[in-house]
Amino acid sequence: MRLPTFSCETVLAGRARIVDLRSPAEFARDHLPGAESVPLFDDQQRAIVGTLYKQESPAAAYEAGLRMVEGEMGAKLEQILQRRVAPEEWGERFQELAAALRQQMREPGVLLDGDAKLDELGEQPLILHCWRGGMRSQSVALLLRALGETQVGFLAGGYKAYRTWVMEQLAAYQESDFQLIVLRGATGVGKTEILRALELRCPGSTLDLEGLAGHRSSVLGAVGLQPVSQPTFESALLQRLQELGGQPVYVEGESRKVGDAILPEPLYRAMQSAPQLKLEAPVAARVELLGRDYLGEAVLDGEPDGERLEACAAALDGLRTKLGEARVDALQRQLRSGAWREVTESLLHEHYDPLYAHGERDRDYRATLDATAPGLLDEILALRGSAGAHRGQPG
Repeated sequence: MRLPTFSCETVLAGRARIVDLRSPAEFARDHLPGAESVPLFDDQQRAIVGTLYKQESPAAAYEAGLRMVEGEMGAKLEQILQRRVAPEEWGERFQELAAALRQQMREPGVLLDGDAKLDELGEQPLILHCWRGGMRSQSVALLLRALGETQVGFLAGGYKAYRTWVMEQLAAYQESDFQLIVLRGATGVGKTEILRALELRCPGSTLDLEGLAGHRSSVLGAVGLQPVSQPTFESALLQRLQELGGQPVYVEGESRKVGDAILPEPLYRAMQSAPQLKLEAPVAARVELLGRDYLGEAVLDGEPDGERLEACAAALDGLRTKLGEARVDALQRQLRSGAWREVTESLLHEHYDPLYAHGERDRDYRATLDATAPGLLDEILALRGSAGAHRGQPG
């Protein structure tokens, strides 16, 4: 039996449904865009099989894996196929395939059909993969094909090949491929909110790096968000770059790191050399915006999110070296007593504003704009035409 096999470029460009058979932890670290997780092994089982593979043999790992999945194979097949699968449908075939794969272990050479066309698999191809296109995904794909599921195909090289492709694609970008307009301004002027409003007005015009990283790029930046791994950030970044439209793109000014996510060097250099817009807002407006962002919309009605408030208080520990033990203790007490406005204003004056001023020394701005002005978006959009054309793909 030949197994239709496809590159990640072909799969991502098509209309395939992608099923990731790796463990939950592997999937959480990164996965193909739109992939669904149907783990053959849980994290502990995967560790056991991996240890056997390295310390004993692939055959020992395979036998252990078979024992682990056989009892749950029916449920796994139902998740993959999204329909009921009776035991009599797959049980006998499972044993036949297990024997065939044991033979395959002794005499390698699974018949992977790299010349297959994705549209040959029907209206919605079903593509399976694991870490490197090994026994996990091959076994399940071959079983499903043996059951008559002709829409099933296989991702060549698995997630590892996809990850290599992402890195190669990002590495191909040069500084000149990015035509940007950079929004800068002190903490709380609303740069992220303005980016979102620009995206609504002009889809495909923004690159929200903090949104991709799940981090606000500050000492309290993870509160209420879910920071992502570097591979997940790079996958999301590449996907967004390929979605962007044909005009200069708005991006918020950042350092080389957004939380723990590191920007590609050409993108960072392009951000430094692009036209810069400075946004300003009164301290009171900044305090209110930060309160809503970090403590929830109800904070203005006197009902801050208690969980977030406590997370903010705990995150202030990161300022002990700069502000001192006694000062941070005092700020934490104030915050827990409900004085979030006072604490926010203190943090702006004592930490964020001096840090911003230091980083912005000698920077030239194309324009300085009032972030609270009703016509702000029109002013920003009017600056696009003179900033050049964004190609959106590596040159």
